[in-house]
Amino acid sequence: MVTEITEGVRVTVETEYQPEYSDPSQSHYVFTYQVTIENNSNFTVKLLRRHWEVIDAGYPQRDVEGEGVIGKQPTLEPQQQHQYVSGCNLKSGIGKMKGTFLMERITDGKQFRAVIPEFTLIAPYRVN
Repeated sequence: MVTEITEGVRVTVETEYQPEYSDPSQSHYVFTYQVTIENNSNFTVKLLRRHWEVIDAGYPQRDVEGEGVIGKQPTLEPQQQHQYVSGCNLKSGIGKMKGTFLMERITDGKQFRAVIPEFTLIAPYRVN
């Protein structure tokens, strides 16, 4: 589990390899990641956009950008949290991801990028 705090918004990520959906003989490795976004600031914030950098060992970096997360743009009051699970496919079985959430404070419209901490995606049998 990895955690980063930006302007009172805490982002935590936990990952899990999914062997039942993976096929290493076809260079297909599936991972899920659970993201928890906690608003520990004194302001109500809304998640507007996401930006991910996906690094798959030996392959070009992929960037993923879009509105919200899994079809939602959650608004978080102080001390509220939003949690979701998503997934990522890799060809090598070894990679990492990191990124940002574009957040907006509702009271004054100030936007900021909450950091999504870098985390690794490694198929268990790839670890020595």
